[in-house]
Amino acid sequence: MTHFFDTSDQDFRISEQPYFLDRENRGALFRSAYDARLPVMLKGPTGCGKSRFVERMAFDLDLPLITISCHEDLFASDLVGRFLLKNDETVWSDGPLTRAVRMGGICYLDEVVEARKDTTVVIHPLTDNRRILPIDKTGEIIKAHPDFLLVISYNPGYQSVLKDLKQSTRQRFVAMAFDYPDPEDEATIVENEGGIARQTAQKLVSLAVKIRGLKEHGLVEGASTRLLIYAAALLRQGVSPQTAARTAITLPLTDDDRLQETMNDLIDDLF
Repeated sequence: MTHFFDTSDQDFRISEQPYFLDRENRGALFRSAYDARLPVMLKGPTGCGKSRFVERMAFDLDLPLITISCHEDLFASDLVGRFLLKNDETVWSDGPLTRAVRMGGICYLDEVVEARKDTTVVIHPLTDNRRILPIDKTGEIIKAHPDFLLVISYNPGYQSVLKDLKQSTRQRFVAMAFDYPDPEDEATIVENEGGIARQTAQKLVSLAVKIRGLKEHGLVEGASTRLLIYAAALLRQGVSPQTAARTAITLPLTDDDRLQETMNDLIDDLF
């Protein structure tokens, strides 16, 4: 049996500084957590900047970043690794979590509640003073690299009896709460990220604020900052404001005809 370990970190480093408007001194708080090697949990709605924040922190701290998008079919072996047949030889191949543990840097589990509950248990030994990753299939116990940090995120708005973090997992992390920025800050983000005029960015944000108010009328999730940036990108390509807003905001958010009509009326009023 051959073990294959790829510990090169160059492919996981972020070469250009991601744009992130730091509010509430989150950057300094994250650095303090990293200095203490405390695992971090980010809580907030979809598209409010959690992933971008992690990218910015990886850049600022000059750390590799391995991101894992969690889903209901994510097995422990997808994180840790598995045996493969290669040239008639049994080869162990590290999963993304194992690779991060070996080489150091940030391992980011995005929307961790989407993963199977028996899968998330494998991260527990990495989130206390042991900082180890046992590999049952090989009998190896890996001591985490000194620069390793585990970060997870989830959307509390999707919490349910079936999809929520166990207390045994939650209490292993320090938590940072995210939400949509206030209108002026959000306009600044959309203006910079979308490359559009300030006045247009403010109109998109005003639209988003009104749409978020529809959550009380059956809308599952409000318009995210990410969708506003998508609409801005379409505007920059010459798409009309109404079409850009409907394509990037209304249609992705809902299939409900009544809600779509309401949102389209809001778009027509603003543009």
